[in-house]
Amino acid sequence: MSDDRRQAATVADLPGPLAKLLWRQHTVYRERGGTVVIRGEDAGRWISLAPHGSGRVRLRAGRILDGGTTAPARAETTVPLDGDLARLAACCRGLLAETAGAREAEARAASPTRTTRPRPDSRQGRRRRGATVLVWAAAVVVGLIAVSVFG
Repeated sequence: MSDDRRQAATVADLPGPLAKLLWRQHTVYRERGGTVVIRGEDAGRWISLAPHGSGRVRLRAGRILDGGTTAPARAETTVPLDGDLARLAACCRGLLAETAGAREAEARAASPTRTTRPRPDSRQGRRRRGATVLVWAAAVVVGLIAVSVFG
């Protein structure tokens, strides 16, 4: 058996135990190219594992969209395939966290929240200042007329 086939066989053996470490509810399936995908429906995320060179596995993570389709990968890395399932799960969790961070950033960009009090329209503020100046000018004119007539 060649190195690539042996590596692919070990990648094929990883998803079941890895999926149990990542999510309580998950679906595991194989794509045409040999990539194995683990979907965490309740978390709204997916992660894929694919053989990458000699003794390495390529991990990709992304979101599951509202309709159930998968969005393109948001995070990606390559890790050694040495049988350390705990380290592989930690790498997967890191990628999934990056994916969650990207989703939160998108949500903030899509609907920004204001924490400050909204400012009044600048024209409205100028109108108020203009009216105040007008009232003061009228009062001064009335005062000058009163002084000149009665003074």
